Amino acid sequence: MMGRARRNTDEVGMSDIEELNGRILAAMDRVAKGVDALAKNDSGEVEGLQQALAEEKQVNAQLTERVRVLAERQDQAIAALETKAEEATSRVAALDEELQKLKKANGLLSEACGALREANAEGVGDASLINKAMEAELDAIRAMRRAEVLEADQILSALTPLLAASATSQDTEEAH
Repeated sequence: MMGRARRNTDEVGMSDIEELNGRILAAMDRVAKGVDALAKNDSGEVEGLQQALAEEKQVNAQLTERVRVLAERQDQAIAALETKAEEATSRVAALDEELQKLKKANGLLSEACGALREANAEGVGDASLINKAMEAELDAIRAMRRAEVLEADQILSALTPLLAASATSQDTEEAH
């Protein structure tokens, strides 16, 4: 929420700065025309107008620098968001891969358990079927564990920025 407010403030600030920049440039043009006209009249106001022109140029340079700084901040924020998006996509892909392994292991477990039930129904206790069922069950448990670890990592990565923001706001409140 805070990021949106800051971005909107930056966007409003940049549009205000661009508007002011345009107004300053128009004022500088008027001053320059006035200086030219006064130079023809050879009036003493020329120095005052030149001073005003110099001040307007300085303000314009300051505004240009502010626009550059805002654009730089915006580029940095976009780069950070792109990095976070790439990391999140990578974590989701890893989680999806582990879930696919889990589905496969559970399918093998179901097949092995079905074969074991059939063998027991026929009265034939087959040790290889029991071993196969146990291996499938262990594979399913391992895949489930890896999926749970990845899911916990997803949750932690989502909560970490929230906790940091909360701690920062508490520190700010305590300071006041």
